[in-house]
Amino acid sequence: MASFTISPPSASFIAKKDLGLSAFSSSSSSPPFSAPKCKKSVSKKIVSVMAPQQSERMPATTGSVKTAMTMTEKIFARASEEPQVSPGENVWVNVDVLMTHDISGPGSIGIFKREFGPDAKRAHECAFVVPLVDKTSVWDREKVVVIPDHYIFTEDKLANRNVDILRDFCNDQDIKYFYDIKDLGNYKANPDYKGVCHVALAQEGHCRPGEVLLGTDSHTCTAGAFGQFATGIGNTDAGFVLGTGKLLLKVPPTLKFVIDGEMPDYLLAKDLILQIIGEISVAGATYKSMEFVGTTVESLTMEERMTLCNMVIEAGGKNGVVPADSTTFKYLEDKTSLPYEPVYSDAQARFLTEYRFDVTKLEPLVAKPHSPDNRALARECKDVKIDRVYIGSCTGGKTEDFMAAAKVFLASGKKVRVPTFLVPATGKVWMDLYTLPVPGSGGKTCSQIFEEAGCDTPANPSCGACMGGPRDTYARMNKPVCVVELHEQFHDQNLEFVLLPDYTNSENMRLCWTTFIIREVCVSTTNRNFPGRMGHKEGQIYLASPYTAAASALTGFVTDPREFLQ
Repeated sequence: MASFTISPPSASFIAKKDLGLSAFSSSSSSPPFSAPKCKKSVSKKIVSVMAPQQSERMPATTGSVKTAMTMTEKIFARASEEPQVSPGENVWVNVDVLMTHDISGPGSIGIFKREFGPDAKRAHECAFVVPLVDKTSVWDREKVVVIPDHYIFTEDKLANRNVDILRDFCNDQDIKYFYDIKDLGNYKANPDYKGVCHVALAQEGHCRPGEVLLGTDSHTCTAGAFGQFATGIGNTDAGFVLGTGKLLLKVPPTLKFVIDGEMPDYLLAKDLILQIIGEISVAGATYKSMEFVGTTVESLTMEERMTLCNMVIEAGGKNGVVPADSTTFKYLEDKTSLPYEPVYSDAQARFLTEYRFDVTKLEPLVAKPHSPDNRALARECKDVKIDRVYIGSCTGGKTEDFMAAAKVFLASGKKVRVPTFLVPATGKVWMDLYTLPVPGSGGKTCSQIFEEAGCDTPANPSCGACMGGPRDTYARMNKPVCVVELHEQFHDQNLEFVLLPDYTNSENMRLCWTTFIIREVCVSTTNRNFPGRMGHKEGQIYLASPYTAAASALTGFVTDPREFLQ
């Protein structure tokens, strides 16, 4: 259980409404306040008011009172060009990166064209001097990142059309970062194609500390692992950002999560975030920033930090953020050449609530159907029979996720008992599965270990069945309906019986034809387990770490990975 404290209101700061300077004018010959004349425009927003000091003060210490800020508040202040912001304020922020993909991109593009029109002005230039241009132009072609990734490897014509819309728009606008795919039969024939947007953003150097990254996908919050503000927005907002590079956002209050202790070798970041969501619920962080600190967080790799931030949206969070450190800077060395400026929460920053966790006391977890906060210990679900395992997505389809699964398969030396689907997040991850040796394996790669364990061959990199998708999506949960002759009563928690009227006999219920619905049960490294999330609405999804998913594949039941790792 987490311990937490609620910070009391600060007596040193009182929020005030904006007041004009005239509010402080006085007919007295000795006005209490005076402002020096200058040529620059003077903001009429009063940050703070101080009574005149009786004792003489040095000039360097005069001026507005500065209130301590959290990381997220500092990023908002920089992006809005304000010296100070507070939770609840609405501010116009300058966007550093806007990402969209094949699901939301066409809608955002449509809104952009509708609202700005063929005679729109270049929004990043002064509206008073720029002449009309002959076509609508995005605010900055190098700050728009377009990544097809969701419904890619399908014959669905509408899904294919979405990618065509992205391609036409990016060609017309000369978008620099468009990761296109044309040959759907062989992803390797597409040198620009990357895969899952949230992982590709990091791998391609679009994530940088201190910046504002917005995306038309709720899991854009993944990028908060790099010490930046990252959140998902809707098509309307994205259309506006395309034309202006700005967006009106409310400054969120911040929840602080302190996770300390040495990470046990049977836990992963997925267990940490499932613990947190189970603790505060799927609404516990609604429109709040979730800041992760502590010795455990500091020890996590960048990919594990991405997992932690990825699922803050499942707690209702506006964004998640991890302070940038040497691990962050090392990761970015060969990813970006653009300058960036990390920010950190002040020591006296005000947090709405603080939660503390001792990681050494945690156990492997799952989230049972049908909510990410339906937390349970994996060992408590050992009697739940499963039909399949899915390892993939922006949450659990990174290189280290597959390395973790391979570690379990290697330790067991056994074969899987249920179909086990592997969907790498990106092309780079796919290559890693075939080239990087798994530690302690004697040089074997993940792909070799997976093949020996009887898993499916790694699929083309994409979001795959994480969000269901068209019926021909690889590994999608498509429920079969069967009619079977049963000769005795049959009891199974995953079967729903519908007796046919012609054969229903209260005196002889053991011999009858029965139509039953098979509810497939899947242990998945993805992020959501709502009804219908991975396909059919009857599907039951247990969210788990790659360790737990691999262990479950080996037994055919939800399994605590300590059964193989200790």
